[in-house]
Amino acid sequence: MSQSTLRRLLSTARYEVLPTAGIVERIEEYVAPGREITVTASTGLTLEATLSTAEQLQALGFRAVPHLAARMIHGRPELTEIVDRLAEAAVDRIFVPAGDATPPAGGYVGAHDLLVDLSSMAAPFQHIGVSAYPESHPIIPDDVTIQAMWDKRDYATHLVSNLCFDPALVASWVARVRSRGIELPLVLGIAGKVELAKLARVATKIGVGESTRFLRKNTATFTRMAKPGGYNPRKFLDKLGPVLDDPDMGVAGLHIYTFNQIKDTEVWRRKQLAALGGAEEVSNLT
Repeated sequence: MSQSTLRRLLSTARYEVLPTAGIVERIEEYVAPGREITVTASTGLTLEATLSTAEQLQALGFRAVPHLAARMIHGRPELTEIVDRLAEAAVDRIFVPAGDATPPAGGYVGAHDLLVDLSSMAAPFQHIGVSAYPESHPIIPDDVTIQAMWDKRDYATHLVSNLCFDPALVASWVARVRSRGIELPLVLGIAGKVELAKLARVATKIGVGESTRFLRKNTATFTRMAKPGGYNPRKFLDKLGPVLDDPDMGVAGLHIYTFNQIKDTEVWRRKQLAALGGAEEVSNLT
């Protein structure tokens, strides 16, 4: 991978966080304003936590991206309220997953249903991301996720890929997505510099039932982190060099799953940039 490609991806990387207590303060302490921060939505932490965290981050000068999990929203009236609330907070970007709420809270079974309603509103969102799955979803069959990506392409501005630790699989998946005629830019999801013990502590903060789902969905993460040298984000990116360098593959950015390890993630990112000749300081973080 060229140094210019890696520098661009690291410089513009966005972070995903869970809206737990104190996360806004940690982001403000370690991350410079202007970075894009996505805020997950889960039944254990409530949609209110997602929205209020996004509002606080936006007010502090970050580019907040709340996750509007379709299955957590009761229907068009609640969606209208959310859109108005985010417009008031000057939030102009969202991510729309289906979410894990079972049964659904109301009228939206999946992300597509919500996106259709959203398209008929005077919504302020310039950037709308939707999910993409390099590996099989733990619950949804592959043919359903593939069809869903096709159905959502006209309502979204970009794809955000779920975690996958196999660079060869990611490379072949991106090529297949492009061969199907899906041209949306891809924001590639990768795990940050995550410590296993801290990852386990995050799981305990989001409720017993939600933690079970969290652990099940992130089994691969735990497995990789437990192995000495099992996962290194820089090595992962290096192995994807040909894909990242190829403009036809359309990898527009990085979506770093921090699991709320904000300081560790930012230290890692800045050190990588410094090694590339970047000018970002790390002294205030170490």
